[in-house]
Order: sequence, then structure tokens, then C-alpha cells
Amino acid sequence: MTDPATHDRIAKLVGDHPVLLFMKGTPLFPQCGFSSRAIAMLDRLGIEYETVDVLQDMEIRQGIKEYSDWPTIPQLYVKGEFIGGSDIMMEMWEAGELHTLMDGIPTRAQ
Repeated sequence: MTDPATHDRIAKLVGDHPVLLFMKGTPLFPQCGFSSRAIAMLDRLGIEYETVDVLQDMEIRQGIKEYSDWPTIPQLYVKGEFIGGSDIMMEMWEAGELHTLMDGIPTRAQ
């Protein structure tokens, strides 16, 4: 069971960032293929996003699974809503839904 402080930390992170990916590793050095695929999709969209490396914080690593009731990482949140992992992101990408979901999200400065 996630302690309330960890739950509150996760809720604040999700609320503070329009697009947030909980992942293994960093965007420049993903530590699993699923995280790498999720980053590749977000990068192709050209939007601003934030990441949390769950390998650096075991409380977050376990707590995010309970927070979303989703057993795997990566996990994508957009505008405070849990979207899913890399497989769901890929399905949404192929259907054009991920692009639509990002309407209104600022683009990255080039």
C-alpha cells in the first residue's frame, strides 16, 4: 500500500505537468524498450513533456502502479488523466488519437 505522502507527490507531479511520462531511465538514456518507444512517440509529436525516472525513486516506482491501478511502466499522463503504457500509446499513435490528444500542448523550442 502506497503511503499518503507518496500518493500526494505523484498527484502533484501529474497535476503540475500537462504531459508527464513515468519511465525507466531518462529521455536521453531510456532503460527499457517500452520507455524508449514512448519517448520516441512524444519526441515525434514535438510537444513539451516531462519525465520521472522511476529507477531513481523506489517509492514512486511502486506508488505509480497503485496510483493508476496499472501494473507496468512507462505510464503516460496528459492533462492530469492516465492514458496508458507504450502499447496503448502505439495504438493511439496509429489511429491518430495521440496527436489529437496533444492539441493545445505547447511545442518544444527548437
